[in-house]
Amino acid sequence: MTPNTLGLQDLMALAPVILVAATAVVVMLGIAWQRRHTATAVVTVAGLNLALVSVPLVATLGVVTTPLLVIDGVTLFGAVLVLVSSLACGTIAHAYLSGYPGPREEFYLLMLTAAAGAMVLIASTHLATLFFGLELMSMPLYGMLAYSFRQQRALEAGIKYLVLSAAGTAFLLFGMALLYAQSGHLDLAGLAAGFDPAHPVGLAGAVMMLVGLGFKLSIVPFHLWTPDVYEGSPGPATILLASVSKLAVFLVLLRLLELAPAFQAHWLSGLLAVLAWITMLAGNLLALQQPNLKRLLGYSSIAHFGYLLVALVVTSELAVETTAVYLVTYLVATLAAFGVVTLVSSPYSGDDASALHHYRGLFWRRPYLAAVLTVSLLSLAGIPFTAGFIGKFYIVALAVESGRWWLLGALILGSAIGLFYYLRVMVILYLVEPGMRRRDATNDWATRAGGLVLIGLAVLVLVLGLYPTPVIHWASGLVLAGG
Repeated sequence: MTPNTLGLQDLMALAPVILVAATAVVVMLGIAWQRRHTATAVVTVAGLNLALVSVPLVATLGVVTTPLLVIDGVTLFGAVLVLVSSLACGTIAHAYLSGYPGPREEFYLLMLTAAAGAMVLIASTHLATLFFGLELMSMPLYGMLAYSFRQQRALEAGIKYLVLSAAGTAFLLFGMALLYAQSGHLDLAGLAAGFDPAHPVGLAGAVMMLVGLGFKLSIVPFHLWTPDVYEGSPGPATILLASVSKLAVFLVLLRLLELAPAFQAHWLSGLLAVLAWITMLAGNLLALQQPNLKRLLGYSSIAHFGYLLVALVVTSELAVETTAVYLVTYLVATLAAFGVVTLVSSPYSGDDASALHHYRGLFWRRPYLAAVLTVSLLSLAGIPFTAGFIGKFYIVALAVESGRWWLLGALILGSAIGLFYYLRVMVILYLVEPGMRRRDATNDWATRAGGLVLIGLAVLVLVLGLYPTPVIHWASGLVLAGG
């Protein structure tokens, strides 16, 4: 096999991406032939499940390196989380879109395309595929965020994300150009071999790449788009943006920092530490007075990725394991929280029910949804016996081990602030108003697929909090290859 050809083993290793892309093609052809919302949703879920089933089979191949991609432990870990998040999004979207007056099937096509792009991005060991995967993931998101374009806020959310994402992409491309100019390589292995960490051109390129990726992750001060986009976009699109998009970008940032010396200069590590400190505090402080649940969760996500940056700042053997554990715990809680917002807003009837007053007394009207939201908020706050506590424990242990006490102080202070506003939302869920009907106002929602997904996520939050051993073993065995 020549370096520029793919063999059978390479194609087998790429099976999850190929299956997701094939499902997108089938959905597209189905839309062209006949529009059937339920059938499109079923095909989407079936294709994602096939891709998920193929991951354990791919894992038996070991590390597989192609000219542009690498299939290693981190790649497969990211693929599993992307597929699970997409499954949750697609299932919940069916209930949400059942009331949408316009075309509904294209939403699933955009979601599948974004999922395929995210999986390519996570597996990238070459700056070309990094850019291709990032754009393949981002472009469908522009359409998903503005899907209910008749609503002014949704259209505004899509346009804001488009404009600011384009600005981030410009920084990213310029940074890549500077790295190439200094090292003469675009692959990470070539960068590792030919880069001089003291060269100002290369370091400028590294900083510009971090700025571009910082826009995608909502790292302060590149976070300004987040609350408006979270608030205005349709519920299912917010789910994908908060989970798949951020997960994929963070994992590719992890690969860059771990494998490319351009990103390991001492002062650059210090810059990341400052960004982590500011992001942890700013995200939590800005969430304090938010009267809108989606905006509150948006600022909360900013803070959580500030916590995650601590794992990247501390150069330790536990960095990959800590990142993996925290991403799992963050993801299940975030999917559950935004899933509740989406089901409360289902079926589509205009702007989502995202203001906090919509959730006043939710327990007495829709007790299962209130219970799921309570569990997810407790996990995001890092309360013991929830999955979030395990993730926070790993970050704290990493900060203590490295002696980064000022980062640990910001983490503890930010967590305390976060606990306050999470508890404020939980209190609202159980308030009683005169004349309130104390029964579930929905017709058997718990028997629907979306409701069952949320119950499963809430149970998973509790199970991981009580018995995290399987996830810890999985995370500790991850292999990060450089290609």
